Amino acid sequence: MAQTPNTPLVEIAGLRKHYGGLRPLRINALSVAPGERVTLRGLDAQAAEMLVLLVTGASLPDEGTVRIAGCDTREIRTDTEWLTSLDVFGMVTARAVLLDSLTLESNLALPMTLSIDPVSSEVGATVAALAEEVGLDAGALSAHVNTLSEAARVRVHLARALATSPRMLLLEHPTATLTPPDAAAFGRLVATIGERRNLAWLALTEDESFAAAAGGRLGQLVAASGDVRVPANRRWGRFW
Repeated sequence: MAQTPNTPLVEIAGLRKHYGGLRPLRINALSVAPGERVTLRGLDAQAAEMLVLLVTGASLPDEGTVRIAGCDTREIRTDTEWLTSLDVFGMVTARAVLLDSLTLESNLALPMTLSIDPVSSEVGATVAALAEEVGLDAGALSAHVNTLSEAARVRVHLARALATSPRMLLLEHPTATLTPPDAAAFGRLVATIGERRNLAWLALTEDESFAAAAGGRLGQLVAASGDVRVPANRRWGRFW
């Protein structure tokens, strides 16, 4: 598929993947266009992880196709091509390791440089801007990550996802450890940043507080069939 400005950043068709769950992961059709925000419910932690692996090309479907910016993931032949395809994405997931023994500044610098002791003034300025953008207190930059609250740690993951200026965020149950008020605040933050940066996102979540605050297209995956439908719970707001 030739890439155009309107080519979906992610396009899934006829996906089937066996991964150890009760049933294969099935998604008949799902796409996310540039600048589009999609929130999808119906995937538990294991299924959500597998979908992220498929979307990023780290795993291949048993059936069907997954395209990243028009490129079928089966056509990615080399490590260099795969790493280049990952430039599309910033990933917000608790599976991403935070180095608790290091400072917040060092953790935020890692996506940009391995020279974190000390962090250079240039990288430090970028780190400070990222911290401000996601609502982290500049005074916390010298604190060790293991002292941060769960709400702050999620924002660290978001800041690291933004550090490489991606075109799309993949949010994998980002608010699973948060209270409803903190989840709603994080949803509003993601919505604001998405608008400011014209970022697309695909959020995999069961958190209604987050989803209602974040907005975007909303869908419910029917695991047995692979269809994506309008959620029955209309408190979420906007629908397909």
